[in-house]
Amino acid sequence: MVKIRLRRIGKKKAPFYRIVVADSRTSMQGSTVAEIGTYDPLKEPAEIKINEEEAKKWLGNGAQPTVTVSRLFKQAGIVK
Repeated sequence: MVKIRLRRIGKKKAPFYRIVVADSRTSMQGSTVAEIGTYDPLKEPAEIKINEEEAKKWLGNGAQPTVTVSRLFKQAGIVK
């Protein structure tokens, strides 16, 4: 099963995330299929950059977003 999830790449106490498409059986820091965006929660307001075409393509192919990624997609206007 393919999931759309967050991958943390920030330093200690400075989180920064990439929104990635990965096999659900791989580890959180393991290999990914594609990178479709970034999320920076430290900026005010939080900065969300998502490649909308890629996200819709993966959702159409059956990739399941995690709860947090679903919330980010709603904020970005990709999913209703």
